[in-house]
Amino acid sequence: MTSIEAVSSYLPAASVPVADFLRAHGMTDARIRVHERFFGFSRVPMDPATTQADHLVAAINGLDDLDTLRPRIRYVLQARTMPVAVPYPVNPLQEACRRTGLTDATAFCLTQHACASGLLAIDVAGRLLASDGDPEALALIVAGEKTFTSAAQVINDTGVMGEASSAALVSAGGSRDRVLSYATRTHGKFHGGAWLEAEMNAAFHDEYAGSLAEVMTAATESAGLTMDDMALILPHNVNRMSWLRVLKLLGVKGTDRLYLETLADHGHCFGADAFINYRSALDAERLRPGDRYLMTAVGLGATFSAMVLEH
Repeated sequence: MTSIEAVSSYLPAASVPVADFLRAHGMTDARIRVHERFFGFSRVPMDPATTQADHLVAAINGLDDLDTLRPRIRYVLQARTMPVAVPYPVNPLQEACRRTGLTDATAFCLTQHACASGLLAIDVAGRLLASDGDPEALALIVAGEKTFTSAAQVINDTGVMGEASSAALVSAGGSRDRVLSYATRTHGKFHGGAWLEAEMNAAFHDEYAGSLAEVMTAATESAGLTMDDMALILPHNVNRMSWLRVLKLLGVKGTDRLYLETLADHGHCFGADAFINYRSALDAERLRPGDRYLMTAVGLGATFSAMVLEH
């Protein structure tokens, strides 16, 4: 059974107040207050002096016992949101592999699910490892991006993009953080993503909460469980208000099980959110052995994904 063996995350020391960040993008003070008071954003991690490869290297080097585990890493998957993340011919994944001694691994990117590509990568990594038949083999998933263009820095009325990264080691048959189910749905009519026409954009926002609640329910039912069995929900860090709508549709009372502790100071870190929130929750002792929990992600385009795991 696919398992997550270890997770590390990297957050750059540099950050800017979300008000300054949004004002630089031409947002009015009224809209800025909405992002702060209702959406829940406070600061945005951003370090112009570093590259995407720097961030990936920092996350990979944060893994415990990397020197011991390196020979077992057969695949390196970059779960990327943007099809074009850096100017040609820069290749941050290959550079990160060189700098961390992972050149013997097969390295490639997944982008098809946008910000939900991190959960897709877990599923793909588990399938690859299972087909290899080597119980000792591992796959390394890296996620998180630099905000290469201004269009990638803010998703109107949804989220503010932060620069952080994560690294996760996956095995095909571990006993820790086992994947119990994975559900994903792509609503192709919203393929325009951030560039939807006004009518379709309104429809996306209307259907968003219901679509996410549906896929979360599908994942829990596939695992033979219910939402009441979930000890924690590790979300993608989009605005807090949208999560209140989702919880209401799921019949979840209160927000105690929704882990939003990183949203204010991290922003939405592309496909790395679920891994960053896992690492934060683990450090905060919010996960106990045997706990079942949900990872969620939504990618513009529009892919809704949820995964149930057992700690």
